[in-house]
Amino acid sequence: MKQLFSSVLATVRYYSSNAGYSSGKWKQNSSYYKYKSKWNGPTTPKKFKTDEQSQVVNKNIRNGSRTPRKPRTKWTDEQSQVLSAIENGKSVFISGSAGTGKTTLVEYAVKRLKKIHGRSMVFMTASTGVAACALNGLTLHSFAGTGLGGVDRETLLSRVLSDRRACRRWNKVKTLIIDEISMIDADFFSNLEYIAREVRNQDPSFKEKVWGGIQLVVSGDFLQLPPVLKKRKKGAKEFAFEADCWNESFDFQIELTKVFRQSEADLVKLLQGMRRGESDPEDLQLLEQRCCSSEEDPSAVQLFPMIEDVNRVNKMHMMRLGKQIYAYTALDTGEESGKKQLKLGIAPDRLELCIGARVMLCKNVNAWLKLMNGSTGTIIGFDDDIKAYSDSAGDCDDRDIDSICSSDANLLPIVKFDSGQVFRIGLETWVVMEGEKVVAVRKQIPLILAWALSIHKCQGMTLDRLHTDLRRAFGCGMVYVALSRVKTLDGLHLSGFNPSKIRADPKVVQFYEKLSCQRAEQKEDVNAGRYGLTSRFGMQPPSFHFPYHLAR
Repeated sequence: MKQLFSSVLATVRYYSSNAGYSSGKWKQNSSYYKYKSKWNGPTTPKKFKTDEQSQVVNKNIRNGSRTPRKPRTKWTDEQSQVLSAIENGKSVFISGSAGTGKTTLVEYAVKRLKKIHGRSMVFMTASTGVAACALNGLTLHSFAGTGLGGVDRETLLSRVLSDRRACRRWNKVKTLIIDEISMIDADFFSNLEYIAREVRNQDPSFKEKVWGGIQLVVSGDFLQLPPVLKKRKKGAKEFAFEADCWNESFDFQIELTKVFRQSEADLVKLLQGMRRGESDPEDLQLLEQRCCSSEEDPSAVQLFPMIEDVNRVNKMHMMRLGKQIYAYTALDTGEESGKKQLKLGIAPDRLELCIGARVMLCKNVNAWLKLMNGSTGTIIGFDDDIKAYSDSAGDCDDRDIDSICSSDANLLPIVKFDSGQVFRIGLETWVVMEGEKVVAVRKQIPLILAWALSIHKCQGMTLDRLHTDLRRAFGCGMVYVALSRVKTLDGLHLSGFNPSKIRADPKVVQFYEKLSCQRAEQKEDVNAGRYGLTSRFGMQPPSFHFPYHLAR
């Protein structure tokens, strides 16, 4: 009987400890306690440096440390089909206009692929540093080990073969993700395919396969920003889809059609026409109506083609405020190659803020409150209650805050977002990954000054209000990239526009017309039409497997 009682007592203690109890009290380190203390505990700072207007919102401040799980994503039929193809090992090119969910789809696909192949076998890359940092990945050039290019393929290959880490990446990768493909030119894309086969030739079967047997998941919109070519030879192939190996690189190519960013029919029609370099009288009249005759909306982000204009405008507004400036210096750790890439990202090396400064989140902070990358607001104060933040800040501690905050008080900014939310902004982390290996880490306040932004850096963002002068735009796709950031017509403010600036490259338009025709032909076939995907192997669709969580 005594042994039975001891056994029962031990069992009760076991389940109590696992449920988060200890002698009838919640454990301080249980997940429930962390959740309760964050959202229901005291969040009013003990000391709050602010202006007069912010005193009334003191009690409503939320702590910007660790974020809850994102709401569940509901996939469209198109997106579900793409995910299923990717999970079945197919190489896929995912395109679509701005706001069709390309990045969201790729991020989810990466999670699934890591579960299938293992974290070390999936490499995330992008054509630009900003896009690569958003994915916690590498730039495509860094992954490949080719340097900046500009030389023949044999020279590029010799560079890669002399770099042991680059060779290891090429031989290890099972799936290669490439985001923002529109800024990769045809020669570089073709050279990478050649390098993949040559480096992976230890297995004879790999050398005979396109990309050495690597599964490609490529995303981007060729009707947005094009490649930046220093010296363009006459007749040279500019876009990646012009590469000889493009079509054989993919099992399927799809253009997503459902737009999520905008819901107004007139705005969607306007942007879709702009994307293809078209504008009818109704579109031009709509643009004229958005031209501001009065003073511009101070909450609207100004978009400029040149970074020099962005820096000038932000500096001018900071000087006009004349308030005390608090500086935050990014804390970088890791290898030098990774640190260099972090400097190309959107998180600033040094951030200067003051009360009244217009700011924008440069990372998703809280999905439930819709405080996402691109959310804008105004600094209303600074908080030195660091203990309340660091107790629940995850991987950031007091020493990180000491290193990043330049002031003795270690003040964290308080932002009143345009949505009405008041939020204390803590540290966030940007990571450069090589498969499962962390190469470099940056910790910084996830804010940037937002009176002005460059059009190139806002690619992929969603803005509530923007202001720009379309007369100063240059190059194909720039006007479309700028205007497609905004969610509503009311949020669009122009100081002028020139219809001739609405341009799209004819070769790109023809590429998408061909893709659309192939898709329409497939829809006529009952079997292939279910998928709406363009296959390099003709019309026979794959045997898709729908996971339970998607079918549900």
